[in-house]
Amino acid sequence: MPEATSLALSGRAVLVTGASSGIGRAIALGVARAGADVALTYRSNRAGADAVAREIEALGRTACVQPLDLADEPSIDRLGGAVQAALGRLDVWINNAGADILTGPSASLSTVQKLDLLLAVDLRGTILASWAAARFFEGQPDGAIINMSWDHVVSGMPGTNPQMFAAVKGGVAAFSRALARSVAPRVRVNVLAPGWIETSFGEGLDTEVHRSVAASTPLGRWGTPDDVAGAAVFLASPAAGFITGQTIMVGGGVVMG
Repeated sequence: MPEATSLALSGRAVLVTGASSGIGRAIALGVARAGADVALTYRSNRAGADAVAREIEALGRTACVQPLDLADEPSIDRLGGAVQAALGRLDVWINNAGADILTGPSASLSTVQKLDLLLAVDLRGTILASWAAARFFEGQPDGAIINMSWDHVVSGMPGTNPQMFAAVKGGVAAFSRALARSVAPRVRVNVLAPGWIETSFGEGLDTEVHRSVAASTPLGRWGTPDDVAGAAVFLASPAAGFITGQTIMVGGGVVMG
């Protein structure tokens, strides 16, 4: 993480959902390096979440681990209070968690089952979690919410899976802009839209496909989870204090606009 961000979140507490691996893990560690105490959630990978918490504590920050099922409304409603009880405060709520339909058991689901899962977790879950965050921040002078979209919702991509992601992640982006107007000026709401990022999906691609993605990217490489984390730290920090309702595309320039 850049040296200049080392104290950008000092004295603050940040919640990162879905932080047991991948982009969520990188964001949790990024905000910890920037000075924040961190709450991280998991749905099934408790061991991964505990490992990330230990890494955060090794950085000298406080960490707490909370279970979360984005398809379960009571689980979402309990989250803000549980984090405040554990960390003493909550200033930034990052909705990173989402359904994985590309790798693991869900990759074998039917198309309609995948669509239902994405709608329930990525869209409905993000909306419910954002509303929960907005209600939580009502009792505070300020707060920040960061949601996750996808850079290709702007340009489109052929294929059934991309169509579903575009519908769901495009919905997250549109919802977030409406929410930003609803909760301003007290709460800021912004969106991160990653592109081709080196996660488990990228690691499983054919070598030639992997190479062609890098070659077609203006910045000449795949993104890393730390690239997304750097943008998250910025949006969570006072440096972004006059930014709301915006989407930052973290995709190396594949999609511009």
